[in-house]
Amino acid sequence: MSNRLRTEIQEEEAEKEILVKEIPVPENPENFLTNLLSKGVISTDAVTRALPFIFYLALLGMIYIANRHVAENNLRNIDKVSKEVKELSWDFKTTKADMAYKSTQTEVAKRVDTLGITAPIEPPQKLTDAEVVK
Repeated sequence: MSNRLRTEIQEEEAEKEILVKEIPVPENPENFLTNLLSKGVISTDAVTRALPFIFYLALLGMIYIANRHVAENNLRNIDKVSKEVKELSWDFKTTKADMAYKSTQTEVAKRVDTLGITAPIEPPQKLTDAEVVK
């Protein structure tokens, strides 16, 4: 029984060896881009050396885009606040006009009449020092 098991183990190992065979990697096709990157002006080393600069340019682009968004949001907020200021200015002017109308003598007399207070009919009297002493 041990021999039989040993043979089964050897067969399994042989199958594993067959499965582990390396598949050859196909070479890159010959086209303009691969020729330019491998044999031309731009090589892998040049691209690797330029990566920090490329990252720097990408960062500047993101900052530019973010700055643009912030500026647009500020413009929207400025427009919103200016509309609100105009509306509050209109409210102030209407309230001021209402108060000027309600503070006229005839309007005050109408409102006070409901309380039982009337405007005096005779003119006010002038007080002098002689009258005050008496």
